[in-house]
Amino acid sequence: MPRILFVICCLISLISFSGNSFAAEVEPATSKKIQQLQNTIDTDVAWLKTAKGELKDVSEYRIRHKTNLLRQELATLVNQPEPDLAYLVPQVNKQLIFLDKVGQYIDERTTELQLELGGDNDAVIMQQIIKREEDRDHYLQAELETIAWGKLLNISVDNAEAALTAEVLLRADYFESLVTYTQAQLKKAVADASNAGADVSAEQKSKVSLLKDRLAMHTSSLNVAVEMLEALGQDTTQIKQTLFSVSGDITQDVLNFDVASSLIEEWMTIAKNQALENGAGMTFKIIIFLIIIFLTSLVAKLVRKVVRKAVNSSKLQFSILLQDFFTSISGNVIYALGLLIALSQLGFELAPLLAGFGIAGVIIGFALQDTLSNFASGMMILIYRPYDVGDLINAAGVTGRVSHMSLVSTTVKTLDNQRLIIPNNKIWGDTINNITVEQERRVDMTFGIGYGDDIPKAEKILTDIVMAHPKVKQFPEPMIKLHTLGESSVDFIVRPWAAPLDYWDVYWDITREVKMQFDAQGVSIPFPQRDVHIYHEKSAD
Repeated sequence: MPRILFVICCLISLISFSGNSFAAEVEPATSKKIQQLQNTIDTDVAWLKTAKGELKDVSEYRIRHKTNLLRQELATLVNQPEPDLAYLVPQVNKQLIFLDKVGQYIDERTTELQLELGGDNDAVIMQQIIKREEDRDHYLQAELETIAWGKLLNISVDNAEAALTAEVLLRADYFESLVTYTQAQLKKAVADASNAGADVSAEQKSKVSLLKDRLAMHTSSLNVAVEMLEALGQDTTQIKQTLFSVSGDITQDVLNFDVASSLIEEWMTIAKNQALENGAGMTFKIIIFLIIIFLTSLVAKLVRKVVRKAVNSSKLQFSILLQDFFTSISGNVIYALGLLIALSQLGFELAPLLAGFGIAGVIIGFALQDTLSNFASGMMILIYRPYDVGDLINAAGVTGRVSHMSLVSTTVKTLDNQRLIIPNNKIWGDTINNITVEQERRVDMTFGIGYGDDIPKAEKILTDIVMAHPKVKQFPEPMIKLHTLGESSVDFIVRPWAAPLDYWDVYWDITREVKMQFDAQGVSIPFPQRDVHIYHEKSAD
């Protein structure tokens, strides 16, 4: 029986939410389809009285499905420019009567459940009562929408509106008290669980969770009541203030002038009383607090300058990242100590404060795992110094010059002048190639000559070109050797040494000069060729 009327209530509510105006003329096909859907729903509702098990679930599903179809058909009528009063007025009156009956049934069912309280199943019964109240919210919203339809169709709904207003006012008052009571119970349950510490029982945890759920449901119902009262033209300032004070939810229209002014007035009264009682002492403490913060900032700046100068002139040759780290950490440590001393002057207990920082650190650690991974990688880079600012590196699939380093990321400017910010864990977890860390770099080149060319002549030309280049280092000595006999050429390897910054200049200059000298002195540079032979065969007679 409860499930039957609940489905009926949902049906009526969904129908009621289909629009704010009715069709001027109901097409016969639409009217017929609506009647068919209503007959089908009535049949399914009657079937629910005797259905059991899975058959009951199937019937409920059919009702929901047919209800959606019915809602679509009514929406078609709503969109018509002129409503058909002769067809729709009786529908609205019928819905008002039926919704009132559904409300009476919910009252009766809720009363029955309340009488069952006091046993071992109180938690289950309370959940059922809360579910009934959610059904009531749905029904009240449907009734409000139906009254709006009545006004649109010039139906006299004053009595229904007055009755609904009185009912919602009582409901808002009831849930306002219930929300406040549940919040107090939740605070007590949380305090008991906190005091128990590691010995907290499963029952205490369950109670806290249950009260949180109840508070959320009660708050939801109170929100519905507030929205309806506003639609009915009632003042909801006090209820909104209760919602904000209890739940701290900024979204409850706290910027509404009446609510905000009431809250500000309350806070100003508290502040005024505190100022009269403890004004002189608190003012002196605030002045001391500000003086300590000011002096701490000066000391922190001075310490940063001293540390910066020390690490810059140190014989240990700290990397730029390590210098920045020591400079930053020294100033931050001084500032943190000064802040703790200043807070102690305001009366804060440092032990609980430090414990709170520790707990917050654990929470932040879990939330920022990726960032901490980058930080750890930055520390490893800081210690082992695989590269520094200004170095040309190839790491994490990127080649470029390091322009900036921090403990979480490295900024690289690529050779085509793009700026890339790479997380440190990407770099530390990959191969790091520091191109400019060494003083010289070998330039590997290969040149081929034809099989009919003079090998000593070609070797002398290559040697003269390499030794004549100003950026080629004399030590280590360049290597020029006949390397392989290829398919179409005799290949020489040419491997001079140059500074890392001169690598490409040497490569490009020597390649260009070799081509020019080979052409001038008659040495060929072969390229792959292929001969094609065509054979002709006489066809058979």
